[in-house]
Amino acid sequence: MNIEELKDKKIAVLLSGGVDSSVVVYELTRLGFTPDCFYIKIGPEETEEWDCNSEEDLEMATIVARRFGCKLEVVDCHQEYWDQVTRYTMDKVKAGYTPNPDVMCNRLIKFGAFHEKMGHAYDLIATGHYAQTEIIDGKKWLVTSPDPVKDQTDSLAQIADWQLRKAIFPIGHYQKGEVREIAERENLINAKRKDSQGICFLGKINYNDYLRRYLGENPGEVLELETDKKIGQHKGLWFRTIGQRHGLGFGGGPWYVVKKDVENNTLYVSKGFEPRTAYKQDFPIHDFHFLTEPVDMQRVTFKIRHTPEYHPATLEKTGEGRYIVHAEELIQGVAPGQFCVVYDEEHHRCFGSGEITV
Repeated sequence: MNIEELKDKKIAVLLSGGVDSSVVVYELTRLGFTPDCFYIKIGPEETEEWDCNSEEDLEMATIVARRFGCKLEVVDCHQEYWDQVTRYTMDKVKAGYTPNPDVMCNRLIKFGAFHEKMGHAYDLIATGHYAQTEIIDGKKWLVTSPDPVKDQTDSLAQIADWQLRKAIFPIGHYQKGEVREIAERENLINAKRKDSQGICFLGKINYNDYLRRYLGENPGEVLELETDKKIGQHKGLWFRTIGQRHGLGFGGGPWYVVKKDVENNTLYVSKGFEPRTAYKQDFPIHDFHFLTEPVDMQRVTFKIRHTPEYHPATLEKTGEGRYIVHAEELIQGVAPGQFCVVYDEEHHRCFGSGEITV
């Protein structure tokens, strides 16, 4: 975070009630800034037992904002989330794809709907993401966090260039453990609060519960890819992802999910330890979105899911926004609908991302 970038700027902080965004407020006030804080309200469509901890989150956010003398305002983005992010997720999984709701949440809600409602009045929008930015040749780039496990540049790789120009990540230069230490040292009320493991904004809601609520179940056959032998039944193709090998519940394994036949509602699995059918080395991506500006992507690194590993590759351009990824190694669990996030060779600067094609 460049201090010069903050001078004479009006700053909004997206304060969730968690420890990361709370330390963001601490960091900014420590440097002499008094940001305005905003709690984005999403929550499920009905107020019932399908609760997402929003009352506790708001209470935490209120206490933190008051502690540092910042005003806090609740911004209702409920309708936008369910109209845009949920629709995107459900449309993709019904088509047999593997979507990423967190990617769309960042683009459409945190830096989208919030900006339309309140953020347009601010020069900068600060969040608790583990990511950084750098000015290179006068242009702002998204760069990785020093914490490889927590790094969240992958979930930010679809934001628009104007959104990136307004974004700041005040804790992005820290490791997660350092953020916890700051919170404990400063006696923040949520210093020991566990990180959310659910979908962006949905707190403790399990992803499969999220899908079940809106799509229900649609049982079908599970077949062995090599023999067409029936292995069992699935409750819905959307509950399984390509490359999945845990929690399938079939005996005689290990089994790996390798293919979905949406038309016939059939799930194909392959048996054995790391079967070749669970891997790909070359795969197409489309609608590639450059974060800052188009760059030469001959030699790059990439990731297809939120993991600490980056894979070296070359990219072959085949059309407008279309590339073939030629990985230097076999990649497990490549699935259509996932975002392939592309970085420089040192996996420092994030160039952008494209969606993996069938």
